[in-house]
Amino acid sequence: MTSRLPESVVRQGLSLRLAETDFSGLGEKLEGKVRDSYLQGDRRLIMTTDRVSAFDVVLGTVPFKGQILDALSRYWFEQTKHIADNHILETPDPVVTAVEECQVFGVEMIVRAYLTGSSSTSIWTHYESGARQYCGHTLPEGMRKHQPLAQPLITPTTKAEKGDHDAPLSAAEVVERGLATADEFAEMSEICLKLFSFGTAVAADRGLILVDTKYELGRRKDGTIVLVDEVHTPDSSRYWYTDGYRKAMEDGTEPRALDKEYLRRYLVDQGYRGQGTAPVLPDDVLIEACQRYAEIYALLTGEPFAPDLEPPAARIRTNLGI
Repeated sequence: MTSRLPESVVRQGLSLRLAETDFSGLGEKLEGKVRDSYLQGDRRLIMTTDRVSAFDVVLGTVPFKGQILDALSRYWFEQTKHIADNHILETPDPVVTAVEECQVFGVEMIVRAYLTGSSSTSIWTHYESGARQYCGHTLPEGMRKHQPLAQPLITPTTKAEKGDHDAPLSAAEVVERGLATADEFAEMSEICLKLFSFGTAVAADRGLILVDTKYELGRRKDGTIVLVDEVHTPDSSRYWYTDGYRKAMEDGTEPRALDKEYLRRYLVDQGYRGQGTAPVLPDDVLIEACQRYAEIYALLTGEPFAPDLEPPAARIRTNLGI
């Protein structure tokens, strides 16, 4: 199976990128780092743009990124319904999902299985600086970068507004700040650990390591906690190839990654870690990022990604009947 797209198709995608949405008559618009939402009473339309962020900063747009994220999330939402229900109602367009309006918890549930990361808030950055407490967890001495943790850890963060940075939290701080009750946090943690265990098993079967991921959850009007946003995508998750991980640890090199870490590492090499003006991402970097998104979709789903090549704004209008 060919997992990478023809370069001519990706280059065509450079002219089809969806940087923003502006559709009147769909309801109040809320803009996030990557997704735009239109509120419609008991439901909302979520449109996944091609915007890409790293270090909590929007950096540009990657060809077909929105389509791949939505398609992969739909795959995982379906695969994980036995663990947690989700908010999806229908998917009228490759980048548009109609969802049930829920009360979304103001905390991102990060699950980490390895001591890694490059951002200022990552578990490795804290550990490297000498910290041995992270999100309420005590970490042992003598660990190395990219080493497995003794067990997957729930390491919550705040949900920063666009342009701000997420901040790590302990379970106690989540409750103290009123982001969730103790019972709600316990239920969310149980759901997230089950989702992570399932995702880890699927990834391993595909020759990948699910290193860490982010989950977001909300509460329906009937009180049910459901999965929202996205699941196990390259934006919300870090993946390494299983093949070569052990040698990378022996050599002290970076494990071969298949996720947004490629962009983070490029930016770090340019001296950027989220502060000041971000460097412009050149086309060859954006094309390689697109190929990595397409490759991980193919590996995880077992099917090659087939992009829709229609101009996105016109296609969305047609599919929504506006």
